[in-house]
Amino acid sequence: MTDKDPAGRTRLICALTATSAAAMRSDMFGAADAGADAVELRLDYLDPRPGKRDIADLLAGAPLETIVTCRPTAEGGRFTGSEPDRLAILAEALRHGADWVDVEAAVPPHYRPGPDGRVILSRHDFKRCPSDLAALAARLDGSDAAVSKIAFAAEACEDALRAFDVLGHCRKPALALAMKEAGVISRILAGKFGAFGTFAALSPGAESAPGQPTIAELIDLYRVKHLTAATEVYGVIGCPVAHSMSPAIHNAAFAAAGMDACYVPLLIQPGEDDFRRFMDALLARPWLDWRGLSVTIPHKEHALRYVGDGACDELAVRIGAVNTITIAPDGTLAGDNTDYAGAIDALCAGMGIPREGLAGRSAAVIGAGGVARAIVAALAHYRCEVIIYNRTVERGRRLAEEFGAAAFGLDKLDQLDAEIVINCTSVGMHPNVDRSHLASIPPRVAAVFDTIYNPVETMLIRHARAADCAAITGLDMFVNQAVAQFERWTATPAPREVMREVVARKLGATRE
Repeated sequence: MTDKDPAGRTRLICALTATSAAAMRSDMFGAADAGADAVELRLDYLDPRPGKRDIADLLAGAPLETIVTCRPTAEGGRFTGSEPDRLAILAEALRHGADWVDVEAAVPPHYRPGPDGRVILSRHDFKRCPSDLAALAARLDGSDAAVSKIAFAAEACEDALRAFDVLGHCRKPALALAMKEAGVISRILAGKFGAFGTFAALSPGAESAPGQPTIAELIDLYRVKHLTAATEVYGVIGCPVAHSMSPAIHNAAFAAAGMDACYVPLLIQPGEDDFRRFMDALLARPWLDWRGLSVTIPHKEHALRYVGDGACDELAVRIGAVNTITIAPDGTLAGDNTDYAGAIDALCAGMGIPREGLAGRSAAVIGAGGVARAIVAALAHYRCEVIIYNRTVERGRRLAEEFGAAAFGLDKLDQLDAEIVINCTSVGMHPNVDRSHLASIPPRVAAVFDTIYNPVETMLIRHARAADCAAITGLDMFVNQAVAQFERWTATPAPREVMREVVARKLGATRE
């Protein structure tokens, strides 16, 4: 036995949780077809309890390496029988050809079934990351078992980084996994740090532990079978973050560019202290090879303060928000705001003008939130005359005063007289797709830009096309800001069309 699969990769282990032996065996072949390297047979899920014949039939001619687990309820599993009966099931699995059995660290050594060379010794904490994690991992590493495994609930993303610490200090094959959404990076990046394996579910809803991705997600989205010790890491910080399309767009871009890189989601709770604690933990581990971060709600202002005005581009400082952090190999940080760049470049491309061509034109901006702030700042920077329309007039006026614009309430939209209309609100966003601030496009308007990208063609955009105006969608803005991030991080031209197609496909849109 070796710690890696025959191709030299960390094992992608599919945890199987079917409740009958026949269904579990069928799923084992399904996992092989899906690209798994091994399966974990969770015999504690079987109902009724498996007998000798069930175990023999289940393991006969297994298409993949097999790990057999029969977890008791006290350890987060479903087995309710006696401890001797449970250990007998594991011993029977070894007799019928199981490659490994997972045995809890609480089981005394003389009770462990089978030879130590086929034992994965495990420790689980479903409530928290143990304060003595390093000591627990060291004890497992010092046992006679062939493989050590430690899994714990991640209360924050920095806990997942501690899983990588464990892998770095183990002398023998090991698994270290942080459970729950905050710990998902420990599952995605396990191969970079030489883990014995990482676990995946066969399909959504079939997870054996919280935060477990599917085989398809790990292979197709995160490209885990291509990770190496030299893989550079990027990610998106936000709360919430599970809905983000950024992993899909950036991982596809890295694949198209032939880069050894992986982009992951990072759930960081809303407070600035949460943001700082994660960043401090990340930068304290330069060996992670982390090279860039996207930053989304609610951490853009936190990012600006963390990086510092002197290391951020001028307009990002004026906007008061950073959505892109670049991390140099020596840990030096640089902050940018590609939101404004993505928006302005989408607008100018749609109008067929350079950025400087905005000077002297007039733009009506609907909304006064974070997106509007970035766009108003950029328009003002390029000397475009701006009129802000917002539901809360006072908020609109505060933004207008900061950037030399005018402001009115939404009740004045019927008096709109501008060359450009930009919607920076959620009106028209899925699922309320039949809404628009404007029932028709005023005669003077030459270009309409809706920052919403779901759906791509909002009612406002349909009105614009009907009026024969230049119509710029949120899809263009989203792709532009991602392209700018990619090029800022890698100093390499981005595969723009690949990135656009990924987003359009995820949104169910067709190319225009």
